[in-house]
Amino acid sequence: MVTSGNTHEMSSPPHLHISPPKKWIPVNLRELWNYRELLSSFMWRDVKIRYKQTALGFLWAVLQPLLMMLIFSVVFGRLARLPSDGVPYPLFVLAALLPWTLFAEGITRSTSSMITNAHIMTKVYFPRLIMPLSGILSPLVDFAFSFSILIVLMVLYGFIPTLNIIFLPLFILLALATSLGIGLWLSALNVQYRDFQYTIPFLIQLGLFASPVVYPASLVPESVRFFYGLNPMAGVIEGFRWALLGTEMPGAMILVSVGMVVVLLVSGAFYFRKMEQYYADVV
Repeated sequence: MVTSGNTHEMSSPPHLHISPPKKWIPVNLRELWNYRELLSSFMWRDVKIRYKQTALGFLWAVLQPLLMMLIFSVVFGRLARLPSDGVPYPLFVLAALLPWTLFAEGITRSTSSMITNAHIMTKVYFPRLIMPLSGILSPLVDFAFSFSILIVLMVLYGFIPTLNIIFLPLFILLALATSLGIGLWLSALNVQYRDFQYTIPFLIQLGLFASPVVYPASLVPESVRFFYGLNPMAGVIEGFRWALLGTEMPGAMILVSVGMVVVLLVSGAFYFRKMEQYYADVV
């Protein structure tokens, strides 16, 4: 015969206890891992929405950097005759456009992620960091398609990657980390001040010419090149070219860029965590 105490114990429904996050821990990695399927779902949903009801579909991921490469090659390569560190200019500029596009798309998608998912955020609990993180990761699909065009172009120009290519994944991760650091700041700010979603396209265009995309970092005077590295994408782009095309290694500048990425990531994570308690109320 089962006692009443045991009956009560057996019939107790399972429950989940959610406690406030520790202020001094900006990212709960174990919690993120537990919600990895939700992160994957958000990421692929962003990819599908981007190309839904488009005639060309994933071809846009190839056409956009390819058309920009052609325009830049004519304007800056042929007309302005900017140097390209001994590399054919179309190859030189496309090798910069890929990490830049990965960075820019990540910022754009992560900034609007909190507003886009507001209806979900106010109904169920999940780590809010998943939303900007999915916006950072979804452009990797476009990057993979565009990278195939770069490989084809390298074959056409007879460029064979050196052993430096083993460092290429590190610079891809650095581009994602840069995008995430800035994206955390902007996604949190965009919840309170919607003006940021309108200024992002302008800032991205400004950053394109403030980074060594259409020109090499060697054009920057050596006396200020250290400070030029405060733009984290300067180190990412030059490192990307070095790994793929064997251009000069911008040592000190990359170290400065890596330091800036760390600062952006840590400060962005703390600010995002600080504002997390207000997201559901504000959106």
